[in-house]
Amino acid sequence: MSGQDDFAGRTAVVTGAGSGIGRAMAELLLARGARVVGVDLRADTVPPGCLPEAVDVSDPEAVQALGERVTSAVGRVDVLMNNAGIGSTTDILSCSPQEWDNVFAVNVRSVLLMTQAFLPGMLERGDGSIVNTASVLALIGAKDRAAYSASKGAVVALTRQIAIQYAGTGVRCNCICPGTVDSPWVGRLLDQADDPVAARAALVARQPIGRLGTADEVARAALYLASEEAAFITGSSLVIDGGYQAG
Repeated sequence: MSGQDDFAGRTAVVTGAGSGIGRAMAELLLARGARVVGVDLRADTVPPGCLPEAVDVSDPEAVQALGERVTSAVGRVDVLMNNAGIGSTTDILSCSPQEWDNVFAVNVRSVLLMTQAFLPGMLERGDGSIVNTASVLALIGAKDRAAYSASKGAVVALTRQIAIQYAGTGVRCNCICPGTVDSPWVGRLLDQADDPVAARAALVARQPIGRLGTADEVARAALYLASEEAAFITGSSLVIDGGYQAG
């Protein structure tokens, strides 16, 4: 696995860096020597040590301005982790057009906009790594996740397209597909349940490994894909789900 300072001298941009998987990504990158731009709706939530940026990554003008600020401040960006995302818990008949559009704006449009902002610099240098956060629900079906599953499936497809488009340029693009992670978002879902304890037990029971994942475990997988150890990997979807897909 990656070493303690394998990202030394490199700059990473992480979206959704204020909580959950994104925060774990930012913390791990900092620990391994990277300079990290932590992007979130609330800049005060990103880990200490990051260059904080409060940005709505679904907003084209805001992302364009972010790209200009970051390029001016740090010069080059070596790693882009498109992690920002929101959930949705409706089926196809209950999902409104507005909910569908909101989920796709954050989960998919942000990948488009952030990649457009930072990919040109990577191509100019002939070096860079993009890691997008999809979901195991992009690969298997689940009840009451119509917009969410569709959006994450789009992230997987877009990842593959970017990888093929720029294969051989020195820029790689991969995605991670986490299963159920013990994160603030899952915590909020459980809080809304009639019986949070039973709901949590049901989530645990569907993981063949017998527990939920941790944000740190997912972050470590993402950093592997971003590292030089994964230099021959592009267009891949790395599943981190405790066996959920296999079961």
